[in-house]
Amino acid sequence: MRKFFLALTIPAFLPGATLADGEHDHAGGIRSEAGAVALAPFDIVHTKIATEGNVAVFHMALSGVAGAARPAPSGALAGSEVFAYVWPTSLDAATVGFDPGAGILAMTATAHPDFDDTPLFDENGDGDRGNDGDLWHSHWVVLGPDDACGPGALKVIDIPEGATPRLPPTWPGLPLLIDSPGWQPILTDETVEIRVPFADIGAVEAMGFDGVTAGLRVNANVHAPLLCVTDLFDLASGDLSLPGRVGE
Repeated sequence: MRKFFLALTIPAFLPGATLADGEHDHAGGIRSEAGAVALAPFDIVHTKIATEGNVAVFHMALSGVAGAARPAPSGALAGSEVFAYVWPTSLDAATVGFDPGAGILAMTATAHPDFDDTPLFDENGDGDRGNDGDLWHSHWVVLGPDDACGPGALKVIDIPEGATPRLPPTWPGLPLLIDSPGWQPILTDETVEIRVPFADIGAVEAMGFDGVTAGLRVNANVHAPLLCVTDLFDLASGDLSLPGRVGE
């Protein structure tokens, strides 16, 4: 598995590669070469964001069954793993309730069996809202570089002790720039989709985006940096240049 480095330090993967005729019929967005990743559930072949009225549809297609691979439980928060389907965007973080210019705003679908970070929601319907982190669920996260995660690597941005940043009302209480809005990812065969309503859909339609599948890890000390992006499975553009255009 490859380290997630910024820009051109990522190992070469042809941006916007065209699929063979008939292999995957996906219009628009970013099309990617199949077979670049050993884990087929994280091998991206198409990434797209479209709008339907005031709803943005975040779409990703894989060469394998979406969501079929999840981290093995470790039994502890410290050092535990997170798997994620990620749509990094150029949308300002303030659009969803963080401080303006806070970092790279990304929509994600994640699964992690060792902790639950959606305290308002009971995804498995068993009456306990704190035991279903292993099910795929959505987050807004704000990403930024931190060499403590590795040279040029990204993390979910930490909230320093005593700081009072602007946070969305569904912030889950972790010391991170993360939101748990409760929009359920839809995983069907080889696709992942998240439908997200926006008050200002015009801002969404003007943004750029990319597609990433990645592994993250909780720091062994459960301290800043708390959650690093440690493994890149696949990157739609090849260079995190956000070349996708909504509706195109």
